Amino acid sequence: MSQKPVIARPTGLTALFVANIKEPGKYHDGRGNGLFLRIDPKGRKQWVQRITFGSKRREIGLGSCPTVTLAMARDEALENKRRVRQGLDPLAEKRKSQKAMTFSDAMERYLEVKLKEFRNEKHRKQWRSSLDAYAIPKLRNVPLDEITMQHVQKVLEPIWLEKTETAQRLRGRIEKILDWATVTEQREGENPARYKGNLSEVLPKPARITKTKHHPALSIKGAPTWWGALRSRTGIAAMALRFACLTAARSGEVRGMTWDEVDLDEALWIIPAERMKGQREHRVPLPDAAVQILREVPRIEGSDFVFPAPRGGKLSDMTLSAVMRRMQDNEEAEGRPGYRDEQSGRPAVPHGLRSTFRDWAAERGYDHIQAELALAHTVGTNVERAYRRTDLLIKRRQMLEDWSDFLENRGAASSTQ
Repeated sequence: MSQKPVIARPTGLTALFVANIKEPGKYHDGRGNGLFLRIDPKGRKQWVQRITFGSKRREIGLGSCPTVTLAMARDEALENKRRVRQGLDPLAEKRKSQKAMTFSDAMERYLEVKLKEFRNEKHRKQWRSSLDAYAIPKLRNVPLDEITMQHVQKVLEPIWLEKTETAQRLRGRIEKILDWATVTEQREGENPARYKGNLSEVLPKPARITKTKHHPALSIKGAPTWWGALRSRTGIAAMALRFACLTAARSGEVRGMTWDEVDLDEALWIIPAERMKGQREHRVPLPDAAVQILREVPRIEGSDFVFPAPRGGKLSDMTLSAVMRRMQDNEEAEGRPGYRDEQSGRPAVPHGLRSTFRDWAAERGYDHIQAELALAHTVGTNVERAYRRTDLLIKRRQMLEDWSDFLENRGAASSTQ
């Protein structure tokens, strides 16, 4: 929404008007002092004075309301007018009187608070590493009140086309840091990292330049052969990979699985919300082959993990990938192409097994919602989810049994469900 200047009163603003007005816009004092109250879309109120020094028109922030009252803002505006008449630049004088906080300073202050929100260490590292790699080299010592849209543009342009997703996340992180700086009165005015109506006018639209890169997946027809090769491998990592494939679960969900999440008698695995990507509890019906793996997997004393690392800790995120990589290497050593994605030609990876399962379910005619729930995807609108009181556990159990039979080459599941 555009902010149109508004004359609040013919005789100027009043303290009562300033306290009660909430509509975003610019409200001029109307006393010839260049003073106006700016209210942004989030309802934040700031005092700004527009002056002309030499041939340049500029805006000076006078603080936020209600910390700075109307009377205080008028006094400061009058003093600035006097400085201009004396040939002094009020903005330059203001900067001399206080050490401006730089972007680097603001980033550190903001991250002290922000990073505490993340339970995942990986996310904490991603926030800092992207800022350190791309923003800090160009913005490190730039005072907050001097950062312009052009500064942010120069940070993003080198990676906007080649690393679009990273660039988008980086832009959002810079925007949040500068929002923090505005709220804490370290800077004033519009956020130069804002996308809509700002950077959107100088950078290509992400949707037009981003090419979705899917995880390489096994073909449906090649899955049983791959499964047979996996069955011949021993070790915790191979067992974890088999379990992940049978349940269509994410690698992280399997690697972090603990025994208190499992009910072997009910053949049920309940993943708590805090371990799920969607932050919702997920019930996984276990096919017979998956239950058999759990009965056979060796336990390490003192470890709660179902598939522990050698010393009892959690398996690393590369462990399952290494199993598939070694299987691929063995195939290539025998002169065969191995287990590759039919579209990209790249070797299949653990996460791609979920895509193979999804393709198989579609080919066999399973209900869309049933298959998506098996993958723990969010399905339907908020209203639809509110009225859907079941997670289709019984139907999903049969579907995963059929998937297990398919992998074992025990006959195809029926084509309609």
